[in-house]
Amino acid sequence: MLRFAPSPTGDMHIGNLRVALFNYIVAQQKHEGLVVRIEDTDKERNIKGKDKEILEILEIFGIKYQEVIYQSKNFKFHSMMALDLLHNKKAFNCFCSPQTLELSREKAKKEKRPYRYDGACENLPAELTIDNQNPFVVRLKKPLHNVIINDLIKGKIEFTPDEIDSFIIMRQDKTPTYNFACGVDDMLSDVSLVIRGEDHVSNSPKQAAIREALGYTKEIQYAHLPIILNELGKKMSKRDNASSVKWMLEEGFLPSAIANYLILIGNAPPQEIFTLEEAVGWFDITKISKAPVRFDLDKLKFINREHLKLMDSKELSRYVGFADEDIGNIAKIYLDEAQTLKELRDKIGSIFDEKVIPDDFFKPAALIRESIKIAPHFETFDEFKNHIVNSTGLRGKNFFKPLRLLLTGSEHGPELSDLYPYLKNYIKEIVK
Repeated sequence: MLRFAPSPTGDMHIGNLRVALFNYIVAQQKHEGLVVRIEDTDKERNIKGKDKEILEILEIFGIKYQEVIYQSKNFKFHSMMALDLLHNKKAFNCFCSPQTLELSREKAKKEKRPYRYDGACENLPAELTIDNQNPFVVRLKKPLHNVIINDLIKGKIEFTPDEIDSFIIMRQDKTPTYNFACGVDDMLSDVSLVIRGEDHVSNSPKQAAIREALGYTKEIQYAHLPIILNELGKKMSKRDNASSVKWMLEEGFLPSAIANYLILIGNAPPQEIFTLEEAVGWFDITKISKAPVRFDLDKLKFINREHLKLMDSKELSRYVGFADEDIGNIAKIYLDEAQTLKELRDKIGSIFDEKVIPDDFFKPAALIRESIKIAPHFETFDEFKNHIVNSTGLRGKNFFKPLRLLLTGSEHGPELSDLYPYLKNYIKEIVK
């Protein structure tokens, strides 16, 4: 079993979408299931409706899964397993106050050494632990040996007991910490491989230590994906518009193109343009680059244009707000200068919107408009053009500039002779 475990605390980040895509691909390759685990234990940061938005995005990208699990529903299992660890003396109650712990941190900082819990409560007499009325947390005892994580991308990573430390697994309010909930839930779902971002590397040995303390012997493999940097080479943040999947979709990038790009970066595919299902056939998680990858919006735009070109004309027409093959063919022509659906909608919209004619061309445009309104239907652009020339007497710049403005709403663009075969049935509506 594989899992994708997002938190409903904001818009889905492209790094999270990349994780979801890779989990889906590998689940397909291994013929294993994929579960979506909504990690909703941080009640203060959860945003209402973001869980549904996450699932909607997965559907838009064609990422199929077996079930959705809400982590908060597993609280009873987290509590039971924490009690089991306490009973077997694999964990202990810690009564150290926040002030005491802060003093220890400050001391470690002054001595220029990493802070580690000093074990003050680890061996308290049983009667003190039971009868103590002070608030407490539950800590997992520091492991007695190094913990090894086998990472399919980074290789073997070894952590010493001091690096793992006696960390908190249950807070004072009796809710599980992230690592405890995650470690237990992966065990409950029988997860075989965890694919996630490299910012979780330090969490993995803690989660492995939790499962070992609980007597779980199945090894879970890991694949920690390098982070995605922005175009300046820094870690992408919420301030980077392109970090949001929602923003990308609103800007008119196709889901197929976004998926193509996120699978492509840090990879060496057999071809540059592909679908998600095609990637299942050749993708190799072990061949992902170990180095961070830089987001390139221009490259994404190029890939998006290629995916738009591959679309059926009628389907493309629907994407730009129509349901007519002719409009789809017009959109295909505009792909020479547009790279997103948003840009295409603007181009097509200009054709049908009310035209703004500059003063220099107002009079000739009025003559051309009247000529078109009373003109018969012409199959070819030459017939159409010759009729207007003959009826208005206009030539050169005074003819072609206002004609282009009336037909397209722009002074520049594709050849009118290329557009006319698909515009001819709308001509009178366009110039009205």
